[in-house]
Amino acid sequence: MSSSTTSAAPHAAKNTKKKRFKRKSNPEGQMTLVAHLQELRRRIIISVVWLVIGSIAGFMWYQHSVFGLESLGEILRGPYCSLPPEKRASLTLDGECRLIATKPFEMFLLRIKIGALAGTVFASPVWLYQIWAFITPGLKKNERKWTFAFVFSAVFLFVTGAVLAYFVLAYGLDLLLTIGGETQVAALSGGYYFDFILSLLLIFGVSFEVPLLIAMLNIVGILSYDAMKDKRRVIILGMFIFAAFITPGQDPYSMLALACALSVLVELAIQFCRINDKRRDVERPAWMDLDDESSSALDEAPSTIGGSGPLADASAGSSPLPKPAPIPPSAGQAKPNYFDDII
Repeated sequence: MSSSTTSAAPHAAKNTKKKRFKRKSNPEGQMTLVAHLQELRRRIIISVVWLVIGSIAGFMWYQHSVFGLESLGEILRGPYCSLPPEKRASLTLDGECRLIATKPFEMFLLRIKIGALAGTVFASPVWLYQIWAFITPGLKKNERKWTFAFVFSAVFLFVTGAVLAYFVLAYGLDLLLTIGGETQVAALSGGYYFDFILSLLLIFGVSFEVPLLIAMLNIVGILSYDAMKDKRRVIILGMFIFAAFITPGQDPYSMLALACALSVLVELAIQFCRINDKRRDVERPAWMDLDDESSSALDEAPSTIGGSGPLADASAGSSPLPKPAPIPPSAGQAKPNYFDDII
């Protein structure tokens, strides 16, 4: 066997392996049911892997400082420890702010819970992209270009809502923990306190995704500006009712902060819908959205057919058209005999 044949065998196997793992080009986004399930499995596996990696990072950050930042436990404990010492119980000899644990596994389970939630936030660009990438094959080409904007906006809005909740939490705790302060003092356990603050951060972060949902529904053509422009009062009232029921502490500070922020963001989303609908009407004529059984509106505006010229005047000496000459019979054609028709 020649050396060229021997060297060609590994290259052929390598090319076969590349073709096996290379994804097929599918510009039209047409997939079978099995292909959809395989694609969904692949997206889920990628998301779970990154969620595990982010959870491990959050678990380590809970008790150790990273890149000069305070530990995650210290950051979450900040709103409670920012209260005056006379408003919270001091259970240590040095007077340092500490939360109490009432169960043996409470601190360990709490660290796992916070690490998992932190990992969800860390891996949010990945799993949000996987969700959007699974949906985009069914969308049009001009709708797929919003992928990066969708992922960036989703992460930005969630983090913005969580940061707002963190700063509002100190005012809410100052109100809640001073009611009846003459007869009792607050000594919060780690489980109850972290459940409260994490639920507040999660509620603010998820609620800030509502404007993004409105914008995406408008992009795909489900929700239009005309359907929302006359319902601003109802939307604002709904935001305040939603904030009153969804905030865990039921304090006025967090309710007002969430309702006002959502009202501003929803108004920005409505203005985005207005601009997008206006741009879409310019680029896409109305007759293209009609179904096959509907007819487009006729243009009833008058229009000129063409330039007019002077008519010929018979009295001005114009001669009439000449009479056409009869067509002579051909040489080989016999004269018709009508006598046979009579017999």
